[in-house]
Parts: sequence; C-alpha cells; structure tokens
Amino acid sequence: MIGRITALIYGIASYLVFFLSFAYLIAFIGNYWVPKSIDVGPESGLAPAILINGVLIGVFAVQHSGMARPAFKRWWTRIVPASCERSTYVLISSLLLILLFWQWRPITATVWRVEGWPAALLMAISWIGWLVGLTSTYLIDHFELFGLRQVFDTLRKAATRPQPFKTPLLYRLVRHPLMLGLLLAFWATPHMTAGHLLFAALMTAYILVGVRFEERDLVTQFGESYEQYRQRVPMLVPGFLGVSETDPGS
Repeated sequence: MIGRITALIYGIASYLVFFLSFAYLIAFIGNYWVPKSIDVGPESGLAPAILINGVLIGVFAVQHSGMARPAFKRWWTRIVPASCERSTYVLISSLLLILLFWQWRPITATVWRVEGWPAALLMAISWIGWLVGLTSTYLIDHFELFGLRQVFDTLRKAATRPQPFKTPLLYRLVRHPLMLGLLLAFWATPHMTAGHLLFAALMTAYILVGVRFEERDLVTQFGESYEQYRQRVPMLVPGFLGVSETDPGS
C-alpha cells in the first residue's frame, strides 16, 4: 500500500511540474508576464546562441521521442515501476523544458513585425493553437497521457485499460491535432525575432520527424484501423484548407 501511495504522490507531483512548465511555455513563447522569455534575457554572440539553443532543443527532442518508443518502454519498465513509466516521461520532459527556459539565449534581430489588426489576428491564431493542443489531449485521455490514470489505477488495484482506437472531433480533421496546435502557437506571432524563428523551425523539424515514429507505433498497435484512418485523414493540414499534404508515412 505504501508503494502505491508513493507512486500516486510521484504521479501527481510530476503532473504539477508539467502543468507549471506548460503554463510557462505559453508565457515564454508569447513574451508574457515572465522575466525570462524567448526574446528577453541574457544574450550571447550569434554563434554561441545558435549552438546552445540548438542543443537545448535537440536534447528535448531526442528524449521526448526516444522515451515514447515501445522498445524503450519495455526496457525502462525493468528499472521503474510500470505505473510510474508515463509520469517519469512527463517529469523528465518537463524538466528539460525548464532547462531550455533557463539556458535559452535570445537572438533579438527582427524577422517580421506587424501591428494593428494583423497583429491581433496572429495573436488570436497563437491562442487558438494552444487551445487546440490542450483540447486534443482531453479528447483522447488527458489523464492517461500525463500519467495520472496509471498511478490512480495502481492505487485502486485496477487492471490496465488499453486505449481503444477512436477519432473524436479534432481527430476527424487531422491525425495529430496536438502537434497542429503547437505549430500554430509557435509560428503565429506579430513580432518574429531570429531566436523565435530558430525555435519554431527546429521544433517544427522535430514534430515532422517525431510524428513519423509515432505513426509507425500506432500502425503496430491498431493495425488496419489506423491504416484506413491514415488514408482518410491528413496528418497536420486540415483538408478543408485546400492544401495538398504530402504524407511520406502513407
């Protein structure tokens, strides 16, 4: 019983770290209310800033994608309890985000700046992106995604419940609405600096690579159901926009 309670406390603590880091990410990207953001903080020379920022994003990308792979999970759960596997993934991802916030080097040269209604439109798109991303986690199972359901099930001695294949609401428009939301949030800004552009470009590259690995895992997990879903629904660009999306994974 003590072990199950410890797992529950660990899972809740990991979720709180995620919640705070995600809230700070919104402020970091938008330069809202925080003393250190994507464009505010100690500056370095251009080359050191590009190197440091690139390494920070690279470490996050490798961890975030690598620890999500089934092969890694099978190995990892020999070391950590299966009930805490997802919470540990969430905690490490959140701590790496915090490291990025702390060590990020702004590059403040302006790439574009708009004012008036175009600025308001871009800010609205950015907030819609955050809303789409967050909403998409609840459409599937927010608490399973961030490790809370696993530790609560362990406390109750409930059997693990495999997720059925389902495509609610946003998942009928694109296969990865969470990633679409993040892309909107990262790119839609009335003032794009070189540092912000670097962040958006590298995170976009990571997302485009990461979803390929995720798709392979989903095909393995759900088989023909997911293959048919891939044929019907685009990966990231909604079909109603009239954009032809090339999907190498299809």
